[in-house]
Amino acid sequence: ALPICRDTGMGSSVRCSVRCSVRCSVRRRNRCRSRRLVSDYMIDRRSDNVTAEEGDRRTWELTGQLVQIDSSDPGAYEGQIEQWIYEWFTKEIEEKAGALKNQIELVQREVMPGRFNLMARIPGKEQAPAPALVYICHMDTVMLGEGWEEETPALGAVVKEGRLYGRGACDMKSGLACAMSAFSDMVELTGSTGELPARPFVFIGTVDEEDFMRGVESAIRDGWVGREDWILDTEPTDGQIQVAHKGRTWFELTIQGITAHASNPWKGADAIAAMAEAVSHIRKAIGSCPPHEDLGMSTVTFGQITGGYRPYVVPDSCKVWIDMRLVPPTDTAAAKNIVEEAVKAAEAEIAGVRGSYLITGDRPYVEKDSSSRLLASLKSVCDRVTGEDTPVGSFNGYTDTAVIAGTLGNCNCMSYGPGSLELAHKPNEYVPYEDVCRCRRVLTELARQETFFPFAF
Repeated sequence: ALPICRDTGMGSSVRCSVRCSVRCSVRRRNRCRSRRLVSDYMIDRRSDNVTAEEGDRRTWELTGQLVQIDSSDPGAYEGQIEQWIYEWFTKEIEEKAGALKNQIELVQREVMPGRFNLMARIPGKEQAPAPALVYICHMDTVMLGEGWEEETPALGAVVKEGRLYGRGACDMKSGLACAMSAFSDMVELTGSTGELPARPFVFIGTVDEEDFMRGVESAIRDGWVGREDWILDTEPTDGQIQVAHKGRTWFELTIQGITAHASNPWKGADAIAAMAEAVSHIRKAIGSCPPHEDLGMSTVTFGQITGGYRPYVVPDSCKVWIDMRLVPPTDTAAAKNIVEEAVKAAEAEIAGVRGSYLITGDRPYVEKDSSSRLLASLKSVCDRVTGEDTPVGSFNGYTDTAVIAGTLGNCNCMSYGPGSLELAHKPNEYVPYEDVCRCRRVLTELARQETFFPFAF
């Protein structure tokens, strides 16, 4: 077996790509082979302009095809699009993988009735276990919604002035197309060289990301991702690499009161008035939480509320659903204390009411790890492809990679994808052509560098 580099955990033949200080003892023996691989790689890059333009065009078309498939959640869900992607991968592997096609895995796993995760995997050839490079993308979108312009319908995939419009155009079917294209290119490289990559390369398509994220939770349980893997999602990041996430805690808060006629309100206990007290208390408390240097301020949204019967009846019940986005040091335990204090304040202000709550979602915050090897490699590739200094920031939402990072303690989880989060979940959502081109090239280059040539850069 090859000696294992202490920094990368991989058998290596030259100085590792993350510039570690360890040189493996087999360097001299494998120097000729490494030079030949690098030479072949550089020769291949001479035709990159032609190859890149063709890849851009294919990925742009693929984005439109994916947008035209309704995978709204709730709505049509992912059944049709998952099967379409499965058949697309089947064809790509059959046509491009050559003699190694039977070694490439393509797996469907049912998460909920009729809703399947999808995993495609090119195994690595190293004798020692090596971290996989994983591209993970959700296949669902939010509801189609209303308010779309007549000329750019939600499922139209209309291209106008270099922008492709449609539900999921930026969140995240363009990113999904980029990841699929990169995987196809690595399948083709596997077939053309007749060799497996040095480390595994994996594509995962998940369900339910726009709701309870049960797809990525299933992928974790099924062992499709691990603590040491390098994992990238392709959410819209405005040209940034985004590596930190606010925590997300959900509460369902209920106030029970006493009904009475509105002409005699003192005979009842107004649950809605009490809820107003609780909401005000929570909003002010979250607003006073300390900020974080990368993630900013903690926030709270009261996304849904129900209560009451008629204007002339004192309401005996009110319920509100709360979304908190928390930054260190404020965590779910601190948020729980805030809600409990809010209930006490409401009960003290409105005699006769009683409050209770449930925690319906608990996702920990994820802080940036500047020592992440994936971050170093991805930034190097982004800088090289774009010719610019790629900014590193945080992601305001919660993603599949955030779930993996929070569950497994994996510091090599991050987001990089086409489009802007500001356009997601809105009517007339779109993605620019140049964003798709940029991200496709970055994802393909990262996959080629870190799977086939991880020791040559």
